[in-house]
Amino acid sequence: MQVGIDSFATAFVSDATKLAGNASESLRLLTERIIHADQVGLDVFGIGEHHREEFLDSAPALILAAASTRTSRIRLSSAVTVLSAADPVRVFQQFATLDLLSQGRAEMVVGRGSFIESFPLFGLRLEDYDSLFAEKLDLLLKIRANETVHWSGRHRAALTGQGVYPRPMQNPLPIWLGVGGTPESFARAGTLGLPLMVAIIGGETRRFRPLVDIYRDAGRRAGHSPEELRVGVHALGYVAETTGQAVEDFFPGYAQAFTKVGKERGWPPVTRRQFDKLIDRNGALLVGNPEEVATKILEHSAALGGISRISFQMDVAALAHTKLMNAIELIGARVAPILRAATHSPTSANANLQ
Repeated sequence: MQVGIDSFATAFVSDATKLAGNASESLRLLTERIIHADQVGLDVFGIGEHHREEFLDSAPALILAAASTRTSRIRLSSAVTVLSAADPVRVFQQFATLDLLSQGRAEMVVGRGSFIESFPLFGLRLEDYDSLFAEKLDLLLKIRANETVHWSGRHRAALTGQGVYPRPMQNPLPIWLGVGGTPESFARAGTLGLPLMVAIIGGETRRFRPLVDIYRDAGRRAGHSPEELRVGVHALGYVAETTGQAVEDFFPGYAQAFTKVGKERGWPPVTRRQFDKLIDRNGALLVGNPEEVATKILEHSAALGGISRISFQMDVAALAHTKLMNAIELIGARVAPILRAATHSPTSANANLQ
């Protein structure tokens, strides 16, 4: 099992002043965390994409490129690229360039995203939410497979044999499909034979099993091998030396962040009782001491029929940089070895992934 970290490049609280640091310093510290994840042997670091004031990840390929020249083994991924609002030609060019800079360590997770700010920002209609993604994914996969492309669609000018450059070092450049909770998204990933990254940020992880089964069934019917149909999980989580410390650190920022989003979406404020339910054995949050969290991941993997990757999203709780660095250390030194030993997975992060 591969083990990684995802970040939305949130502006963090300074350890010394308890005030929000400036954007430049926040990005510098994020780069340090990517380097640290590489040093402790984690497999992948992903950067999300948002177009909101509280996040600094509107250009994830640039952040990953900055880290690529100071790391040596860790895979560098988006988490996710909001493909509906992007030009697939430019997305491919950016990640192909990242692949060359990193000497074959780039990949992307593409999806529709959970926020809608990018639609008016880039002059797109929210009514085209589904058709934009399907069409752009089709084009992206054609570009990946062909140096010169013939393609036409509704939402973008046709390509009539133009070349798309540069070409990446990896062939094919790894592309995962990021999904939330719609059966159609799971079926699409299976039919295309793309690895699946499931965002499970609430509820009980085991309840996603029917959707994962839809993915595997669709892939099998389309003729894809079980080895192609890999499943990863993006989960909110945080590790400290003790479970009590992890909860004390994580809950305040988590509650604040999700209460804020909840106001936009009509959800009630987050309560401690809800949080405690989410960190219990079946709950989706991976918050606790290293051994407890590793055991929980293995149980969740079994409930989903086996997963190939787990990615921790920790900065949702706006934790201090030092706490995140310590959590990365613990995940690398104590969580990842348990998961790898239990799943007999190679430790190399550079195995070619579709």
